[in-house]
Amino acid sequence: MDAAYVIVGAGLAGAKAAETLREEGYDGPLVLIGAEAERPYERPPLSKGYLMGRTAREKIYVHPAEWYAEHEVYLRLDSTVTAFDPTAHRVTLADGVTVGYSKLLLTTGATPRRLRVPGGERAEVLYLRTVQDSDRLRAAFRPGARIAVVGAGWIGLEAAAAAREAGASVTVLEAAELPLLRVLGREVAEVFAALHRAHGVDLRLGVQITELTEQGVRLGDGTLVEADTVLVGVGVAPDTALAEAAGLAVDNGIRTDEHLRTSDPDVFAAGDVANAFHPLFGRPIRVEHWANALHQPRTAARSMLGQDAVHDRVPYFFTDQFDLGMEYTGYVEPGAYDRVVFRGDVGARTFIAFWLAGGRVLAGMNVNVWDVTDPIRDLVRGGRPVDPAALADPDVPLDQF
Repeated sequence: MDAAYVIVGAGLAGAKAAETLREEGYDGPLVLIGAEAERPYERPPLSKGYLMGRTAREKIYVHPAEWYAEHEVYLRLDSTVTAFDPTAHRVTLADGVTVGYSKLLLTTGATPRRLRVPGGERAEVLYLRTVQDSDRLRAAFRPGARIAVVGAGWIGLEAAAAAREAGASVTVLEAAELPLLRVLGREVAEVFAALHRAHGVDLRLGVQITELTEQGVRLGDGTLVEADTVLVGVGVAPDTALAEAAGLAVDNGIRTDEHLRTSDPDVFAAGDVANAFHPLFGRPIRVEHWANALHQPRTAARSMLGQDAVHDRVPYFFTDQFDLGMEYTGYVEPGAYDRVVFRGDVGARTFIAFWLAGGRVLAGMNVNVWDVTDPIRDLVRGGRPVDPAALADPDVPLDQF
């Protein structure tokens, strides 16, 4: 098959790109290649509803199984792309098959960072990226089980909450002073520390991991945290190997312009792997969240078709942990804000937090407060200085700023 539009990476981003190409009128050969045996599915349920047994497996898939044939999308699963040649415009698979392309989209996502300590590669040490990983964790989360979670980021905390709600005892081990400290800053990170402790999580902060053993996790001070199951959640790295080998510009992901075009005019990138120039922020940013995998591919697909499409959406993500539901809108580099303004009751975990720099709102996070993402987004996009006192006042409507 030659002169096809080829998408490498059959997750949410790849599936949405294929969907958009067909919706926009592309009727030529379309190939979607995925390394997993599963058809494209969404990953957020793997640490939330699906992990907790509340979301049925069929609900995690992006499209019904028959959708791909009905839309003439050649879905090649359980297939690893080993290389692509920008000069020859050909993709090579591990089995030796090659596919010619006229346009190529890379949605290769990210891979979990490994814990580089003795015992870190033991088969019993679990990571969470695939639906099979989630299945293994769900089986391990049972009443009386002892679960150790290494890393207090989003995945670690969501999994810890799921394990506690399943009746397991949970110890979370984190090198930083607070969970999510780098992402949220001290003011809001303390909310998540208090949340987990209130629900019985043994949260140990400022600790170092020296070894993973059959009995559990050995800490730097010699303490052994006994565990039946160890989950490691210490972040992910963009899967840029193919792009690097092909000579594309790579810097904390595959560099793209606002149209999601890489340094090669016939190659595009979207989702977790893309470090894309964002017109609102005036610089490239890489966002590892569901909304990016949902929306960026639409822009990439339209750009592949020659349309003047630009990705300039304000970043968004969400989490659900115990009785806390949260939406976050905006983007803040670590340490790039000068104050946090709270609106509402932080102690009751019903509030909005705003990150400000120079009086301008960089991001807002609504916790158990709903239907406010649009005005928060408008505040971020507007870039105008606001009165912090008025921002903190629940009686001042957000749409009046």
